[in-house]
Amino acid sequence: MRSERQSATAAVEHGRDGAHALAAPLRRNTWLAFAALLGSSGTLVCCVLPAVMVTLGAGATLAGLVTAVPQLVWLSERKLLVFGVAGAMLLIAGAALWRARTLPCPADPALARACNRLRRVSTALYAVAALGFVVAAVFAFLLPAIPE
Repeated sequence: MRSERQSATAAVEHGRDGAHALAAPLRRNTWLAFAALLGSSGTLVCCVLPAVMVTLGAGATLAGLVTAVPQLVWLSERKLLVFGVAGAMLLIAGAALWRARTLPCPADPALARACNRLRRVSTALYAVAALGFVVAAVFAFLLPAIPE
């Protein structure tokens, strides 16, 4: 099986549009990082939102929210599943970002800037997703375990 670097190099050698071949893995990584962000947002909704609302004295608002969106209860009851899916998305996105970190950017200056911008966006999305996951894990698992 050919690596992404070999595929991109072969595309350039055979006269196909090498810029698109080089940018495809980076675009995919941006979508993977976005999926990880979406998954970690689910962990925030399931576990952080109710805890923060109750802490701030907005229990009645939380009750109204749960009445309007009963799926929040389902998410909270299945937090291990939610965290498992979000963690898997984070691992897949992290592995893809790690693999793509050494892929070459096109020689054309405009395309190279776009390539570097995609890398920065992917990395930033991934960092936000990982931070959200950690914050949610603290609220869901660590804080409830602390004795009063």
